[in-house]
Amino acid sequence: MNKKNAKGTKQPEFSRPVEKYFYELDHVFASGSKSLYAVCLACAFFGIMGLIWMIPFPQFDFLVKLNMHTFLNWGSFFIAIAIYLYLKLSPTLSYAILFSIAAMSFFIVQLEYVERDGGASVVLVCTMISVISLLVLWVLAKRESKPVSGNDFIKLLTVGPIWLWSKVFDKLKIKY
Repeated sequence: MNKKNAKGTKQPEFSRPVEKYFYELDHVFASGSKSLYAVCLACAFFGIMGLIWMIPFPQFDFLVKLNMHTFLNWGSFFIAIAIYLYLKLSPTLSYAILFSIAAMSFFIVQLEYVERDGGASVVLVCTMISVISLLVLWVLAKRESKPVSGNDFIKLLTVGPIWLWSKVFDKLKIKY
């Protein structure tokens, strides 16, 4: 059975919340370039994750003694929360996101090595990447044929990464 939304058009019923989110994102961000959204969304996620990663984390003695102090930071908590939330929406897509986050983590660590060797600060690089990506996403959202609300933009930033993976899974005909 279909429900009517605020504009009077019929909206199908969904068996899972993730399907509803994907349906809404497909309709709100229908006219823009999906590849440009994908690049900017991935860069924004990378930049934000890098900024969270670089927030100073307390050094606990037991972690230093176990030589585990480098593996636990605020980025670890961000990753755990993101994967948990994506796992609740779609387990299969959360594995794809985990793969993406692993690759992004590798590059953040590489940026740390560059900074240690006298290169640009990780915070500066991640700030530039996230600000530019978010600005481009905002401009793309404003150029959509339908008006994009702030709530839709937040939904793009939070659910967008698995939405993009769902497009890849659809092309490969993999169920999620």
